[in-house]
Amino acid sequence: MTTSEGEQGGGAGADRTPGGDGAARPEERLEQAVRAAEQALIEFEIAVETFRVEVENFSRLHEQKLGPMYARLEELDARILEAKAARSDDPEDRRRADEARARLMPIPGVEELMNGWMDADGLFPEATAMLTDQPVRPPQRVRPSEEARKLYRDLARKAHPDLAQEDKERARREEFITRVNAAYARGNEAELRELAEEWAAGPELKRLPSAGEELYARLEWLSQRKELLTMVARELEESAIGSMLRLAPDDPDRLLEEIAEGLRAQVTAREAELAALLA
Repeated sequence: MTTSEGEQGGGAGADRTPGGDGAARPEERLEQAVRAAEQALIEFEIAVETFRVEVENFSRLHEQKLGPMYARLEELDARILEAKAARSDDPEDRRRADEARARLMPIPGVEELMNGWMDADGLFPEATAMLTDQPVRPPQRVRPSEEARKLYRDLARKAHPDLAQEDKERARREEFITRVNAAYARGNEAELRELAEEWAAGPELKRLPSAGEELYARLEWLSQRKELLTMVARELEESAIGSMLRLAPDDPDRLLEEIAEGLRAQVTAREAELAALLA
């Protein structure tokens, strides 16, 4: 929503041009443009960060729920190729079987690749239960509540580092927003409320007037920042998890269940094929 230039002038003679035509000073109009660009960038950053949290949470759930199934399929594929090689005694069959088995061998950093269902100590209980057909405890789903979203957006608007004009204030805001982002990623509504109270009680620095050159530089920086965020948003949207999440934004759990049903069917088919080869 914009305010007319006449209203922005407020009747002060210093805010009018010498010609008396009622137009705002160029500096004032530039300041308005900077403030509008800052708020637009903050809103965009909030949207990107919210989607990033959703993608991260969905990725964690995807790994917890489907990772062991993919691992089971790969193991069955390797065993099927090994059984075929044992029957045919063909060097080419043996080569394919060895390659499939090699792909399953542990490699440095595997715990990072399997984050969410395996760590340095081995498979998580949920993953072990899936592989042994035991009852599985549903993986924890972190999805910020509407109140958490509201608190996060309000804090991001008030404490965003881009609103700082001094290095010391920017550092303070960056440290605070890092804590806000971490609480939001955990969906911790109580912690977000505490952070809101902390910010309300903290120092409030007055916004210093900017020279025309600084305002132009600020607009340029805001433009570059928006381009960077656009690239980040595009990467999130085009990632495998982001694409899956956009297929069912209102019910991602159901999408995972549909994928799991398909994987279970594939596991059953592979197990039957392996049993026939070993019979």
